[in-house]
Amino acid sequence: MEEARARFLASGSPLPVMKERSQLVDEAAAGAFATTIGSQLQEKVALVAVGGYGRQELFPHSDIDLLLLAAKTPESAEDKAAISEFLRVLWDMGLRVSQSVRTVEECCKVHEGNFELTVSLLDRRYLCGNLSLFASLNDRFGRFIQSEQRDLMRRMCRMARSRHARYNHTIYRLEPDLKETPGGLRDLQTMHWIALLRGAAIESDSGDPRARHFLYSVRSYLHFLAGRDANLLGFEAQDEISSAPFSPWQDPAEWMRAYYRHASAIFKKTLYELEVTESSDRSLVSNFRDWRSRLSNSEFTVSRDLVFLRNPQELATDAELPLRMFRFVAKHGIALAHVTERRLVDHVFDWSRHYDSSPPKAAFWKDFLDQPYAVKAIRAMEATGLLSIIIPEWERIQHLVVRDFYHQYTVDEHTLMTLESLWELAAGDSKLSALAQESDHDLWLLKLALLLHDIGKGSGRDHSEEAVRLAAGFLERSGLDEMDAATVLFLIQNHLVLSSVIQSRDLESPETARFVATLARTDERLRLLTLMTYADIAGVNPNAMTPWRAEQLWRIYRIGHRQINGGLSEQRFDTASSAYGELTPEMKEFLDGIPLRYLWTHSRQQAEQHTSLFQSARQTGVAVDIARRDGAFSLTVIAQDRPFLFASLAGAIASFGLNIVRAEAASNSAGFVIDHFASLDPSRNLDLNPPEIERLKQVIKKVALGQTRAEDLLKSRPVRKTPGAGARPDPSVTIDSESAPNTSVFEVVAQDRPGLLHALASAISRQNCNIEVVLVDTEAYKAIDVFHVTRNGAKLSRAEAESVKTALLAACTPA
Repeated sequence: MEEARARFLASGSPLPVMKERSQLVDEAAAGAFATTIGSQLQEKVALVAVGGYGRQELFPHSDIDLLLLAAKTPESAEDKAAISEFLRVLWDMGLRVSQSVRTVEECCKVHEGNFELTVSLLDRRYLCGNLSLFASLNDRFGRFIQSEQRDLMRRMCRMARSRHARYNHTIYRLEPDLKETPGGLRDLQTMHWIALLRGAAIESDSGDPRARHFLYSVRSYLHFLAGRDANLLGFEAQDEISSAPFSPWQDPAEWMRAYYRHASAIFKKTLYELEVTESSDRSLVSNFRDWRSRLSNSEFTVSRDLVFLRNPQELATDAELPLRMFRFVAKHGIALAHVTERRLVDHVFDWSRHYDSSPPKAAFWKDFLDQPYAVKAIRAMEATGLLSIIIPEWERIQHLVVRDFYHQYTVDEHTLMTLESLWELAAGDSKLSALAQESDHDLWLLKLALLLHDIGKGSGRDHSEEAVRLAAGFLERSGLDEMDAATVLFLIQNHLVLSSVIQSRDLESPETARFVATLARTDERLRLLTLMTYADIAGVNPNAMTPWRAEQLWRIYRIGHRQINGGLSEQRFDTASSAYGELTPEMKEFLDGIPLRYLWTHSRQQAEQHTSLFQSARQTGVAVDIARRDGAFSLTVIAQDRPFLFASLAGAIASFGLNIVRAEAASNSAGFVIDHFASLDPSRNLDLNPPEIERLKQVIKKVALGQTRAEDLLKSRPVRKTPGAGARPDPSVTIDSESAPNTSVFEVVAQDRPGLLHALASAISRQNCNIEVVLVDTEAYKAIDVFHVTRNGAKLSRAEAESVKTALLAACTPA
């Protein structure tokens, strides 16, 4: 063995080592058989090499898989003693034997819970003993394979898929198991076994013999290094093998990148073989696949639950075609066919010049990341190389190993895992899942931040700051607007902060609440940062996001949320200083006394537009602007404040069949209110009838001036169908009399319905109270509304607050 070790370390070639050991074991096994079993059972037993030994793929310390093929099951004490002696002799020689004793009949059936036996028999090789018995096995087993081929193929695919799932379907583990991890030796063997079941004579490798040779060489080295059957490619082993004389990569990180390239080739080919095998199995899934084929369009064909190009030649002339294809994958969750993926790989570098000059813009990223299967499409982008073409910064972290004992994956794989963790969270039913569902309209910004949050790793500098620098360039090229870009950069810059809060701060301390609120400033950003922290921790390894961590993260969100909401009406703008830089006199007048949240959620350009509206409102009493933004109608109203104003405006908007999904209201020192409503138009009334937009403006103006009653307008509003009982949130009203010194804060959670906001605001006004600030958010059928309320300019007493709560609960239920 020492001579073999020396030859291997000098050359790095594993095949001579494997061949030599197989021959030595053949001789040892035949000799032991002759002296123990042969004298007594020569005509009753054949000795057969199976599994890796049968293939003559014996690594330096591999187990020896043997089948004692018997004419009938040995029952006498003498026969059993002979077999025991045979095994003892082999063990005394230092051979680790894995044996089974079976009859021909037992070999030609599937044993539930022991499919591995059938698999091992695919690589059977006669050693010694009764040759006719082995010939009988060959004949019977061949017919068994033929008759049960479909079932065996199905089991083989299930076994491979189950193994891939145990490792999260990824090759990019920092310390991979060379044998079991996707892209490892077991995948090479799976392709070999599938070929044998098909009766095909093909090579059992990735299509590139270098990948197979690489893994064989690595496993041989691990065995020699450990002096035993070792398959874990740990950090120490990576250091050792990268510095071996035969290694062309002396840097462990570069050596691991070579490993990932080979593993990727093997894994892709394995998935292709599984795909072909499963698609030929017309089982019950066929009906579903046939239905999915109806999703085909003029560019893409869906067949066997895979996406094909109708006109592949268009890849050479249409550089935008791949983006449309991946958007299709993101929408429907259907994987690319292997042939489609290969065509994309062949053309990917042809598109680099196009994307250098015309990168995908913000509209693409929003639409793409909002699709339900965006993460699946991003993985397909990464596999074809397109992701690093449209995000050049991504190439910095591809296959990048950053060692620690917390992360299990490479940096790029960790990034993709964070996106998958977010996707799983949003589909769940936990408290944090609800947070993701409530953040749906901003979730694309979070996904973009996750995609970019670690691109600064490997730079030798603070990776968060470096990621911000690199991401800023990408966001500028993509044309994100100022506020969206600021949100993405905020999330990247602070993606580790809440993890630090969990570990190092007292969550009961008021100082912690102030710290979190000061950091996030707005509840929207706090939600996204909480979700980013969850995804970042969950993407580290499968056990990182414990129930305790999830609960602590939820507590951090709640204390920050309460602190932020409590400060909405208290933190007012002072014209002595401004985040907008130098102000015109008109802007100073408009902004004076407005809540600071306005500055954190509006750009200077928006503030200038609102200043212009404010000047008009001073002349006429009200100014209205309506615009189409992000798939919704954005309505801004600036008017002289008066009782019931906000309720009346909400009622007027609802009377046009619009569903208010977000709203904000605040006032300045001049006594004017700026009310903003984002509304959906489910019946497309405004889209199909543009004159209705102008009519809506006029109705809002009349309502704001008290010339029209909202209640009269709402009488003609059609009733929307409500969800089933299981989808309706129970109405709740929470009173917070502590976080805001001068206002009482009410948080209302209820099932949304037409006119709900009007009903809630009216209920407050009927209690002789004034709404100082309001924030409204609606997702699906769930409305979350926060009102800062005063009476006669002061905070409400306990009795007054309870009275308002009762009125709000009553308003949650339609009469």
